[in-house]
Amino acid sequence: MLISVITVTYNALPALRKTLQSIWEQTYPEVECIVVDGASTDGTPQYLADLKSPIPFFFISDPDRGIYDAMNKGVAMAHGDYCIFMNAADIFVGPEVLTEVVAQGMMADVIYGDILKVGRIIPADKPQNSHKMYYCHQAVFTRTQCLRDFPFDINHRMSADFKQSKQLFLAGKSFRHIPIVITAYDTTGISNTRRSDGLLDNIKVIREIDSWPEQVRLLPRLLFTYISCKLQGK
Repeated sequence: MLISVITVTYNALPALRKTLQSIWEQTYPEVECIVVDGASTDGTPQYLADLKSPIPFFFISDPDRGIYDAMNKGVAMAHGDYCIFMNAADIFVGPEVLTEVVAQGMMADVIYGDILKVGRIIPADKPQNSHKMYYCHQAVFTRTQCLRDFPFDINHRMSADFKQSKQLFLAGKSFRHIPIVITAYDTTGISNTRRSDGLLDNIKVIREIDSWPEQVRLLPRLLFTYISCKLQGK
């Protein structure tokens, strides 16, 4: 069972080194590393070209149209049965993570675990059609073919992963939550620093793909939270 770990980066060389070290330390033997660099100017392209990776390693360094475009590029390069996205600054919580995940049985299209955030374990929710992401993309293993059938929609600059998760759920793909902490979550990402923008994009996704009954169920709480964040300047 080959796992493709995809890392998207741009002008974040120290963080990239940290993420790659976390990937290389995994004890699971069937893993490849894919780095998609957005034509960085901080020495990343040369670093990648000179890199001596202990595992199969592939990279590109080209301009892109945002993080989700880069993630789609990584999927196109993947050889694995499943992909997980560990972008620059994200790390696995320990070297046994992939071994433990595969030992649980890769018996679903989407397999996801929990995260460590500011020293606290944050458990993911059960599979559902929700108003928000109920798992993090740094903690989810998705069949590569599913990612190709439902690529990230780059028109949603902050919520393309949310849209993709809903599309997979509504298409009847199988989901499974496993009680394993996958990653130490980086809280400096754009979805955390521009929360109201992310909430607004979630609203757009729901209005785009959910039925009217589902919109009536999902939108009120999301609208309340969005207005509250805007008033607080978040």
